[in-house]
Amino acid sequence: MRSLLWFRKGLRLHDNPALARACEGAAAVQPIFVLDPWFLSPERVGANRVRFLLESLEDLDASLRARGSTLLVLHGDPVKVVPAALERWRCGQLCYEADSEPYALTRDMAVTAAANALGVEVHAAVSHTLYDTERLLAKCPKGEPPTVYNSFLKIAASLGPPPKPVPAPPAKFPGPLGADLVADLGALVTGHGIPTLEALGYPSLPVGKGFPARGGETEGLRRLRAMLGRTSWVGEFQKPQTSPTDMWHPVPVGRSAGKDAGMAALSKKLSNPFEAAKTPAGKKGAGAGGQGGDAGSAPTIDASTFMAPSTTALSPYLKFGCVSARTFYHELRAVLDGPELKGKHSKPPESLEGQLMWREFYYLCAAGTPNYDKMEGNRICRQIPWTWDKERLAAWEAGRTGFPWIDACMGQLKTEGWMHHLARHAVACFLTRGDLFVHWEAGAAVFDRDLVDADWAVNNGNWMWLSCSCFFYQYFRVYGPVSFGKKYDKEGAFIRRYLPALKNMPPKYIYEPWLAPLDVQKKAGCVVGVDYPAPMVDHAVASKECMEKLATAYKAHKEGAVAPKVAVASVANKKRKA
Repeated sequence: MRSLLWFRKGLRLHDNPALARACEGAAAVQPIFVLDPWFLSPERVGANRVRFLLESLEDLDASLRARGSTLLVLHGDPVKVVPAALERWRCGQLCYEADSEPYALTRDMAVTAAANALGVEVHAAVSHTLYDTERLLAKCPKGEPPTVYNSFLKIAASLGPPPKPVPAPPAKFPGPLGADLVADLGALVTGHGIPTLEALGYPSLPVGKGFPARGGETEGLRRLRAMLGRTSWVGEFQKPQTSPTDMWHPVPVGRSAGKDAGMAALSKKLSNPFEAAKTPAGKKGAGAGGQGGDAGSAPTIDASTFMAPSTTALSPYLKFGCVSARTFYHELRAVLDGPELKGKHSKPPESLEGQLMWREFYYLCAAGTPNYDKMEGNRICRQIPWTWDKERLAAWEAGRTGFPWIDACMGQLKTEGWMHHLARHAVACFLTRGDLFVHWEAGAAVFDRDLVDADWAVNNGNWMWLSCSCFFYQYFRVYGPVSFGKKYDKEGAFIRRYLPALKNMPPKYIYEPWLAPLDVQKKAGCVVGVDYPAPMVDHAVASKECMEKLATAYKAHKEGAVAPKVAVASVANKKRKA
């Protein structure tokens, strides 16, 4: 048997059932990756994510070469390239990892049909998720996934623990298919080999710029195991209590018990994110959306307190399949059930295990919900009369809203392709239900283009959640665009890093530079309205208006009516592809 192993996601050798099947009994195996021009344009996928992909391909190729094989990277349309390779290379078997995203489903259906017509066996292995979503869907009443996380956990539990990873690949792979494989494909391929960013039409990203971690299985596993080596941190992990202003730092091979204990103590001091958003630091009273409350004094968080971002920062490695979700799960369970923790640890949904299950939850919702990435025609999505205001969207996307915390977060997204999950919450809330009332689909498209870890199911699910369109309905709980960031970083170190215009602004005014006297602004070299924009909205007024619109839409939903559409001059070109 001559096998073609088609990598798309799943860019790894460990826990790769498609790879195992391709090698089983094969006389020759050729691993390939097809650089699809549909993805590779700056308008659709940002430079940080493409560089992470290229690094992951380099790492995969190195791992294959160590086993006597090589990754053949072809440039062209996979719907044409893969069937031609099967025919011209005389392959009897095609193996790949299943992909549930809409574009991938259409692509794979076409390739499978062509392969079947050639008499080629096709094996699509499920290994990107913990569970086979088809098995989960079969457990859902009427085939409709629940929109409540705890209900999903019950369905997942009915299937038992996720399957264990498959055994390690062979130390020596079967031989290659031939010597002139690229030539055999002729004009169907526009090039071959792993290109540079510049060759793909992207600007250069020098070493030390952009996303701070290297792509690939080797780095992903190193980060996973360094994280799991911090036993106390793993046991205490609660994602809503991590900090959105932590800076990236190298991952150490271990962590002292004292620092882990400090992390645990710090976690207990941190407030619920909505409580943190309510009240300016050091004050009590009304806050975002007019909601009163006392969040208490904020803990002191230094940018160098934690190893890296205070979450795992493994999501890009899961997105590209550099790290297997099943390997992550079972190695995590070994720590949680091990002799140090003895089963005493944080629980879902906040725990590390809970974060993996959130991913599964969104994948299931996406698989069982037509038009999942849209509001209209989406059975689980509240119909809300969002606007498509291009000026507001452009100011938000460019980090020119006049709210430094929001703009710094968007600056980090633009330069690094990354944001802590609470920063994502803050900017998504601000764009949609908190202040600007712009459609969540527009924000999701920006994230889908620029985030290194952009994942179709998770990204759209999060935007529905954060806009109170599905999953979460407490629209009166708003992230304050001033108070929220201040709770975590009172001195404004995060803002100074990503908004250089404000680097000399005194801490007293770093979150609200418009309140600084003119002489203070001039001394800081940043005059509001000249060097940095004035706030584009009055948050107190805008958040109240947004709540009123949400209340009206919710009332219409309850009464079975359709929420009225808002006529906006900028409705044209409402959603760009990303």
